[in-house]
Amino acid sequence: MKQFIFIILICYLNLYSWGDEVKKLVIDGVYQQKNLYVQNYYSGSVGFCAIEVKVNGNITTDEINSSAFEIDLSSLNLNYGDKILVEIYHKKDCTPKILNIEDVRPMPTFVILSAKGSSDGLITWITEDENGALPYIIEQFKWNKWLPVGEIIGKGTPERHTYTFKAFLTSGENKFRIKQVGFNNTVRYSNDILIQSTKIKPTFTISRDKKEVQFSNETMFEIYDIYGNIIKRGFGINVDINNVEKGTYYLCYDRDVAEFKK
Repeated sequence: MKQFIFIILICYLNLYSWGDEVKKLVIDGVYQQKNLYVQNYYSGSVGFCAIEVKVNGNITTDEINSSAFEIDLSSLNLNYGDKILVEIYHKKDCTPKILNIEDVRPMPTFVILSAKGSSDGLITWITEDENGALPYIIEQFKWNKWLPVGEIIGKGTPERHTYTFKAFLTSGENKFRIKQVGFNNTVRYSNDILIQSTKIKPTFTISRDKKEVQFSNETMFEIYDIYGNIIKRGFGINVDINNVEKGTYYLCYDRDVAEFKK
């Protein structure tokens, strides 16, 4: 015990003596039952680059005075999926390198056991084998593209989990999918989820004074100019276009794309 306290004291004295010459490398992630491996360069002054390592605010007892060392996360009583914050204090003239940082970064590994949607827009899916608390992004295919319409944070653990999301439906057939994006933009998608809606398809007209787009019933909409710049976006039954310049525009509404002139 005395020896351990002595080691900690020496570490603090070392940090104090380096003063402004000390920098900090920070890695946050989740514990996935794997340790971290660090390439530890030589300092331009003396000795190795790393001075001290902390995990979740606690100094580790890992041997860091070598050209490579291991941060033993397995010895820290962590549970799978626990959040971790690793801090490596190092000399200013060099920076250690984490060789396997992906092993503490969440990856989209979910398996969907079932997914379905109801006629009122309620989407329900059951998953297992999640690897870190990544958001589930719900996308809807309309206007010839996939659009994000909602987001739910995943539980991030391998057990079975059930999620629900209430989507706004267009008329006719609606197509949804669920995705997660992980480290290095790794993406995983569900299969398409189809929902048949009984909603009446809206129509639109331009008011006589050219100041409004008027829908027959409420709908989501987007208006683009001929260069692809978005002019208006929203939800409603009327769209104010009084301040829109004269020209040709594209109106996305319900699940259709139409052209109109101002």
